[in-house]
Amino acid sequence: MDVRQLTPFISVSPQLTSSDIGLVASQGFKAIICNRPANESEDQPDMAELQAAAELQGLAWHDLPVIAGNITDTDIQSFAQLLQNLRGPVLAFCRTGTRSSTLWALSEAPRLSVDAILATTASAGYDLSAQHERLQALSENPTTTPLTVAGSRHDVVIVGGGAGGQAVAHSLLKRAPDLDIAIIEPRTEHYYQPGWTLVGGGVFDRRDTVRAMRDVMPERAKWYQAATAGFAPQQQQVILEDGERIGYRILIIAPGLSLDWDAIPGLKDTLGSNGVTSNYQFDLAPYTWELIQSLRNGKALFTQPPMPIKCAGAPQKAMYLACDHWTRQNRMQDIQVEFCNAGGALFGVADYVPALMEYVKKYAIQLNFQHNLVAVDGNAKTALFKTVDAEGSVSEIEKPFDMMHVCPPQKAPAFIADSPLSDAAGWLDLNSETLQHKQFGDIFGLGDAGNSPNAKTAAAVRKQAPTVAENVLLALQGESPRAIYDGYGSCPLTVERGKIVLAEFGYGGKLLPTFPTWLIDGKQPSRLSWFLKEKMLPWIYWNAMLKGHEWLAKPEILAHKPTAHEAQQACDFRDKT
Repeated sequence: MDVRQLTPFISVSPQLTSSDIGLVASQGFKAIICNRPANESEDQPDMAELQAAAELQGLAWHDLPVIAGNITDTDIQSFAQLLQNLRGPVLAFCRTGTRSSTLWALSEAPRLSVDAILATTASAGYDLSAQHERLQALSENPTTTPLTVAGSRHDVVIVGGGAGGQAVAHSLLKRAPDLDIAIIEPRTEHYYQPGWTLVGGGVFDRRDTVRAMRDVMPERAKWYQAATAGFAPQQQQVILEDGERIGYRILIIAPGLSLDWDAIPGLKDTLGSNGVTSNYQFDLAPYTWELIQSLRNGKALFTQPPMPIKCAGAPQKAMYLACDHWTRQNRMQDIQVEFCNAGGALFGVADYVPALMEYVKKYAIQLNFQHNLVAVDGNAKTALFKTVDAEGSVSEIEKPFDMMHVCPPQKAPAFIADSPLSDAAGWLDLNSETLQHKQFGDIFGLGDAGNSPNAKTAAAVRKQAPTVAENVLLALQGESPRAIYDGYGSCPLTVERGKIVLAEFGYGGKLLPTFPTWLIDGKQPSRLSWFLKEKMLPWIYWNAMLKGHEWLAKPEILAHKPTAHEAQQACDFRDKT
């Protein structure tokens, strides 16, 4: 818990958890104000549970949800009214604490000097200098509406400090050390998500897959520790959760995707209990390994939702590692394993299917294609699937389970899907080769939020980052993009502990092996591929990919005459900047 005092009466905090509530009470707080809307992100605790925990501790609970990036005059007045009526001390929280501190600052503008307000929030760790004009306006006229002027402007603004954002930032700074770059990222931790499969398989400790965000941020980049709320592409601005606007010459969008746990009724309520787990979440991967170790007989289900998902092989990786453990413990004959896949094939690239089928047969796995998980009853330990038969008839089937590993449905973040930058399905609308936005030439994207038809993997990001870096520098010079991404993605399929089928492919399922077949034949299980996954790839991620080293990832640069459309985009960009 990270409580930051603004005054003796009110403090603010990033997102609270149920376990924090008792500490809040022990520190003498009398009331909690929640400024975060429910279901704002997939990692958000259940607000009803927090409220119940608060009331159990005798704390008053008040909901004042504020939409990130859109703090209205009504929000300010409601917050001020709450503070006037509540018994203190009061703790207000949101995702990072920024919205709550901004609400306090704006509500105090008619009474305190702007300098005093900004000094107070700065001492609490919240730089609200971008609110100076609005604070000044509110001090003179409390009904003033939000201003739309950008508080700061940078050559390049990157939305997202995950794998994509960090990799492209470092690649840019390797090429142009003096480039003015800003990264917008609210989280304080950075995760090596490819390692969670091995956490769930008992190979890695989850602590080895996380580092402090400050330790991976480029020293020469400005870090805005805030959530993105939206975009104003015509004004070349990013809107932050507190309403601050950041201007840019070039915008790079790499926020990752959202795990839609709520899309399956009953799933979120039972995750981490009743035998229901998922390696797609940091705090659940150890529970996967606990379940694998403790299961001695019964039925284990492994599910995969409709595409697109990140790391499409991850659902069956978890299954193979579980089966390998049960085989080694001589339990496999007592455990029935089913793979329930909403799609119609074991893997999207047919060349790798024969090797995978050998393990399906070895572990006696029942393959259930066209089976989409639609509901979970954790207490009853049953899962409901919607199925489609060969004739196209739709029906539902209920399956009991003793253990179930779930891959959740996935979608673009709401601030992408609800913006003018998305396609009809909500994904960032990109040119699949240059990774430039199809409508706005000063915007690029990479990683899981884009609609390019590549596998959503960290390996894809490793190849995309240099491509985007090259094209961004060309765009800053008013030139058309010439660096080309070939759709490369990699999925190390952990078929047993010690062996991997190393799938590497590009657009259209074209095989793109990194190594010669005499060294690693990706279509066959390999011990060397396991060594690569377990020992080398984590080191490469932290020490190469996130440091701007582009080993085996140099982009193809074309020398061609720009098309009329590209030339027009370049002209439009020069006019804007």
